[in-house]
Amino acid sequence: MFVVSLSYICDIAEVDKHLEAHIAYIDKYFANGVFLASGRKVPRTGGIILVKANSLQEVQAIVEEDPFFTANVAVFDITEFIATRTSAELSILKQYV
Repeated sequence: MFVVSLSYICDIAEVDKHLEAHIAYIDKYFANGVFLASGRKVPRTGGIILVKANSLQEVQAIVEEDPFFTANVAVFDITEFIATRTSAELSILKQYV
């Protein structure tokens, strides 16, 4: 699993111009089971996406489709994460090494 952290690098008004396209992008990857969770940071300085993927390269390719990436309104930090312990409610995220 991967954690993608987006940080806005411009005024929020510029980010909002690309929000509808970004939401469509998010919906696409939820529909095909790649995105597990997503949401805004508080305060609204970016967002977080949990991604189920086989490799860093796969996640990088997915990130490069994000309208926030192509419009250069955010920078993206990708961290691979292995959930070895979870609550019962999140056991679907558990991975074994």
